[in-house]
Amino acid sequence: MNLTSTFEACKQASRSLNMVPMQTIDEVLELLAEEAVAHIPALLEANRKDLERMPISDPRYDRLKLSEQRIKDIASDLLNVSKLESPLGMIKMHRTLENGLELSKITVPIGVVGIIYESRPNVTFDVFSLCLKTGNVCLLKGGSDADFSNQAIVTLIKKVLLRKKINTDIITLLPADREATQAMLNARDYVDIIIPRGSQNLINYVRENAKVPVIETGAGIVHTYIDESADLEMAKKIVFNAKTRRVSVCNALDCLVIHKKKLNVLEDIVKALSEKDVHIYADPDAYTMLKGNYPEILLHQAQEEHFGIEFLDYKLAIKTVENQEAAMEHIARYSSKHSEAIIAENEKAVELFMKVVDAAVVYANASTAFTDGAQFGLGAEIGISTQKLHARGPMALEELTSYKWLARGMGHTRN
Repeated sequence: MNLTSTFEACKQASRSLNMVPMQTIDEVLELLAEEAVAHIPALLEANRKDLERMPISDPRYDRLKLSEQRIKDIASDLLNVSKLESPLGMIKMHRTLENGLELSKITVPIGVVGIIYESRPNVTFDVFSLCLKTGNVCLLKGGSDADFSNQAIVTLIKKVLLRKKINTDIITLLPADREATQAMLNARDYVDIIIPRGSQNLINYVRENAKVPVIETGAGIVHTYIDESADLEMAKKIVFNAKTRRVSVCNALDCLVIHKKKLNVLEDIVKALSEKDVHIYADPDAYTMLKGNYPEILLHQAQEEHFGIEFLDYKLAIKTVENQEAAMEHIARYSSKHSEAIIAENEKAVELFMKVVDAAVVYANASTAFTDGAQFGLGAEIGISTQKLHARGPMALEELTSYKWLARGMGHTRN
């Protein structure tokens, strides 16, 4: 598959986008929010075609599904992004050298941002809004499972761009096949960065095969540690929310790590999970405490493969530890460095956990469900970066910029 002409069009569009006034950019987002709500029936019809091809039991089904309320929420996010201050042109540093040469370091767009993602048609809206606001062209490679939805969304976006007389090549949806993925991964003369969003398998594949720089996002193997000083009512509330709010998202709880002195209240902590039919995979100590106190059909003995896995389902592993150091060691071994939490009243335990645990977001006495760009006040997000270079955690406007140096002289020459 030869997509060179497509990639060239994206590169050219990135130059023209830099000349579009920010007021026009915001007007596009406002108009798109209106049109998204106005086209709810058409968007849901396209989404229905995708849903028909996926079993409802598949954990990705919830990610794939659009609803009237979800589209209205997307429209609200678009409006939020339109109201955010642009991160472009910010002076990060300014100095005048002894020879009079004036230097400035300013924020600029990255250029062409490639996104490879599975399911999640809402990502199409999110990525476009954030890229547009930051002057970036977005090159999208969605999965075949959401192709009808993605095509309908991109068609709607292009109609809005035409009304505002903006080059429609600033958003491009590639064919939903493997050949297009491979072409994007090798398009280093045209694509400036690739951000994969999806399963660990997808992220691994992109990292191992891309010739274009990659920012890893998405996979979340999430732990919550219940310290011996934890408040019982707080633990019950947080664990239930972190596990059951939405099991198909990357910030959902996968492994409960519990201090052995709290085993006597473990039954109370997980009791409400049975109402959601959460399957528990417990280590020997936790299994002994729960046997007869948690529905037998939902209680299983944990095996090694149940630790270090992103379930994306109504499933939870439980690990018992002797002390906080052992808890942090377990997390360090199995974490994907996405989101980790401690529930504790002991302030020293909290401070130690937040200092030592290595993750994009570390929580104390709060649900990991908050790891989200909108929840962090960023408007929306392009993904949760789990690496340390360039960006970490929820990636929004600022994380979609680079910088360049401007040097102003008056005939300066160097000896």
